[in-house]
Amino acid sequence: MSTTNYPSATPQSQPPKKDFKNLVIGLLAAGFLGTWGYLLWNNNKQEQVQQNQQTQIAKVTDEKGTLQKNFDDALVRLDSLTGSNNRMQSQLTGANSDIAKKKAEIRSILGKSHATQAELTRAKSLINDLNGKITDLEKQVADLTTQNTQLTADKTQLTSDKEKLTSDLQTTTTAKEDLEKKVDIASTLNASNIAVTPVHDRKNGKEKVTTTAKRVDKLIISFDVNNRIAQNGQTDVYVCITGPDGKPISVPALGSGTFASRDEGDKIFTAKVPVDIEAGKTKSVQFAWKQNTNFQQGNYKIEIYHNGFKIGEGVRELKKGGLFS
Repeated sequence: MSTTNYPSATPQSQPPKKDFKNLVIGLLAAGFLGTWGYLLWNNNKQEQVQQNQQTQIAKVTDEKGTLQKNFDDALVRLDSLTGSNNRMQSQLTGANSDIAKKKAEIRSILGKSHATQAELTRAKSLINDLNGKITDLEKQVADLTTQNTQLTADKTQLTSDKEKLTSDLQTTTTAKEDLEKKVDIASTLNASNIAVTPVHDRKNGKEKVTTTAKRVDKLIISFDVNNRIAQNGQTDVYVCITGPDGKPISVPALGSGTFASRDEGDKIFTAKVPVDIEAGKTKSVQFAWKQNTNFQQGNYKIEIYHNGFKIGEGVRELKKGGLFS
């Protein structure tokens, strides 16, 4: 092999130059694609966040609406409860303060446009407490209603019993009064053998029967009385004497007065005579009427009363008398 220091006429090969254009384009394309992908991912992420937020807002809104409805329902129950029974006002007096505080706090929370979850949880707890109190009050109302029903029934029964007792008492009282009246009437004395004797008192102390008016000093009135059912003891018999002039003789100084008769009202009596009575036995009565004025000519009517009833009467005539009488 020969060597020479002269240049060869045949040209030698050169190494190729590096081309960066495609690389740059590829890098730019990759960067663009990466940026676009990031933008897509970020956009999706934002949409997911927004969707989660909207879901959360919707959930909070629904929960708030549910709480509002529950609160409104509780208030309706409370209003219905207090309005249905006025007697519950006394029962509510002690609970009113606590209920008012709970209602105010619940309204404050539900009135917020952007209530937090913690606040809504607090409102839910308060509403549950409020419903618990209302349930207790409803039970009290039910108990009171039952008691009122029983009391009403008891009152009705007692009223009926009272009316019956009153009716029975009235009947018994009426019967008793009727019986007492019958006994009272039946116990009135019977008078018989009525006699009126005009007497002149002589100076020697002896008495002489006379019909001459100017000589008469007294009238001796006698009669018998009896009754089978009259109670033993003393009773008063009233003697009414009417003079010839038709006027009752009454001398208050000698014991005259008035008494209540059954048929004639108040009546003037001349003398009141006490009589001792024994049931079933006849009692003879005699008394003398000696007045403080002269006896007059004419008829003297004597009426005897007991227990308000007239039980007998008699008439005695006193004459003018002769020249030497």
